[in-house]
Amino acid sequence: MFLQITGYMTLIGLTLYLGLRPVSGRYFVDMATYYNYFQNYSLGAHVTSSKDVVFHYFMKFSSHFMTAHGFFLLMDIIYIYPLYLFSKKYFKQYWYYSFLVLIVSFSFYSYGTNGIRNGAATSLFVLGLCFPENKIKTGICFITAALFHKSLTLPIGAYLLTLMYNNPKTYLIAWLAAIPVSLVAGSVFVSLFSSLGFDDRLAGYLTGQGNLDVPVYTGFRWDFIFYSSFAVFAGWYFIIKKGFHDTFYFKILNIYLICNAFWILVIRAPFSNRFAYLSWFLMGIVIMYPILKQPLFKNHQLFISKIITVYFLFTFLMYFVYYN
Repeated sequence: MFLQITGYMTLIGLTLYLGLRPVSGRYFVDMATYYNYFQNYSLGAHVTSSKDVVFHYFMKFSSHFMTAHGFFLLMDIIYIYPLYLFSKKYFKQYWYYSFLVLIVSFSFYSYGTNGIRNGAATSLFVLGLCFPENKIKTGICFITAALFHKSLTLPIGAYLLTLMYNNPKTYLIAWLAAIPVSLVAGSVFVSLFSSLGFDDRLAGYLTGQGNLDVPVYTGFRWDFIFYSSFAVFAGWYFIIKKGFHDTFYFKILNIYLICNAFWILVIRAPFSNRFAYLSWFLMGIVIMYPILKQPLFKNHQLFISKIITVYFLFTFLMYFVYYN
């Protein structure tokens, strides 16, 4: 009962805290851009953007009957509530453990306040994973996610690939192989992917010509690979060492490995963190799923609490020590 009450208080409190934040381009950067779009739509402006047009029509539709603050609250409901639904569906009475790990993940706050369209799109993808028995609902969620942000075509493509081949050992080897390949020929992949017909914004992320708000870091990001390896190690450990077998978990892990391997190949791109997030949003699920589905350790509850504590501390140190 304590976990349930605490979980619902966290769900409601966090949604209101993020959704009712003040409009600020200084602290939340892209929020100011969305605010200007919303205000223009509320005054009757037409949708002129040709990129992620469904999101813009959704914003324009919302501007007819709610304020900008109401819209940002709605976006954070779309961002946070699917994480609760996923946790509730797969982990039942232990849903709060999963939900807690997801909201203390490294990129959670940034994509709830700054890159809100990308964050909402990834959560719609997670929502699609809640209906493995209903391909129509899954398809609707995935298509909506891609229409909100085109970058979601990568995890959607990875999902489709796992329907054809779902052996995690192969994808683990491929992830490991991507590191030396990127070290040797990373610039080749950056040039290749930037010339394959991506939209201008996505190509801008790869070439460093995008009008973005974040500092530009280039080079081989060993720190990001170290962070990404947590989920890779967890998947390897639970499947190979502990013998955990769950077809759905294999699928989640393989989607993570495919998307993260793609990011490793373009890791030298100035804004490769945008691609890293296309796998990172699944990291909490990859780490927590096996230990919440099956008692794999002695003092299992204590082990879960240790994992959550370490996961949170890493996020805390990354934000306030490493990047500060």
